[in-house]
Amino acid sequence: MNKFKTLILNLIIPLAVGGISSLLSRNQFTDYQSLNQPALAPPANLFPIVWIILYILMGIATYLISTAPSTDGQRPKEGTYSCTKKQAYQYYGIQLFFNFLWSPIFFGLHDYFAALIVLALLWYFVYQTMLCYYSINKTAGLLLLPYLLWITFAGYLNFSILLLNR
Repeated sequence: MNKFKTLILNLIIPLAVGGISSLLSRNQFTDYQSLNQPALAPPANLFPIVWIILYILMGIATYLISTAPSTDGQRPKEGTYSCTKKQAYQYYGIQLFFNFLWSPIFFGLHDYFAALIVLALLWYFVYQTMLCYYSINKTAGLLLLPYLLWITFAGYLNFSILLLNR
């Protein structure tokens, strides 16, 4: 597959995951606005913009991993974190799965506690993906940092909404 097709595929996958998850979470804007929200809660119309940017960054990062030289079978330097491309893809797939689950649980089921658990798992797997990507291609790892920061902020929002909407 040529590099352009690889880039397009790597962009489509996270955008499709996010888009399908969003479709399964109908009325999310009205639901979000009807909740008691914490002080730092952003307006609802900011979320799709941020998520599209994050999905594009994920796609570019994964493209960089897919076009990087193979790391399979290489021994890491002592004291460094190292992943194979296969491990990086596994972490990436798992974090996409938890990313997909969060919106339907939070908005569809209105189960803010379960959504918080999913978000904690998402944070862990995004962090692992970022470490793996960084060990293969530093730029790819750094491209996931805004995603990790946003998930951290989402944790604050989810936890606050759980407490404020009992």
